[in-house]
Amino acid sequence: MTSTDSAQQPADAPAKAPAKDPWDLPDVSGLVVGVLGGTGPQGKGLAYRLARAGQKVIIGSRAAERARAAAEELGHGIEGADNAECARRSDIVIVAVPWEGHGKTLEALREDLVGKLVVDCVNPLGFDKKGAYALKPEEGSAAEQAAALLPDSRVTAAFHHLSAVLLEDPEIDEIDTDVMVLGEVRADVEIVQALAGRIPGMRGIFAGRLRNAHQVEALVANLISVNRRYKAHAGLRVTDV
Repeated sequence: MTSTDSAQQPADAPAKAPAKDPWDLPDVSGLVVGVLGGTGPQGKGLAYRLARAGQKVIIGSRAAERARAAAEELGHGIEGADNAECARRSDIVIVAVPWEGHGKTLEALREDLVGKLVVDCVNPLGFDKKGAYALKPEEGSAAEQAAALLPDSRVTAAFHHLSAVLLEDPEIDEIDTDVMVLGEVRADVEIVQALAGRIPGMRGIFAGRLRNAHQVEALVANLISVNRRYKAHAGLRVTDV
């Protein structure tokens, strides 16, 4: 038997499946998106952009009246509800609450978020006279804290590097940026990538597992420094993909 013969596979060996196209993303247009912390700048901006793109969106807040007022202000069919109702009625739940209330909010909603695809976009930051700096939670990142607190949810991380000013500006038609998406399950990550791609100008880019979320969250401190120096609203683009 030659070396060539020994390298051949048996005739009945199963054919290797072709590699999946990384840009073959699912249709998410029919999914309901809830935004916890949807009355804050980032949450309102995301809710506005997704609803403007045709997504059904529910804003969540601790106070239902406040959420309804924000929803009415934004229009585009957005609804407002308290956080628990928002979580229960949504297929995808974006967590955009302040870092200081992140853990307590998710603990209180653990049952309402069972089985949900959760997208954490919270950036743990501190501020002093030198500017913004990254904090490192005990779990490693805000996303990993979310995963620890929500064992029966499907936790991903995305939408960290977006300018609330640009998101909320109705005169801007496209948001020129990429969204880094992290998660443990490829199918869940691809849903979030597809959701990001619903917003004109955006792409969702897979950027690793949740253990890599800290440096993605921390990069916001650098972007804040960029924005202050150059009077800008900086985002990110990933080249060659």
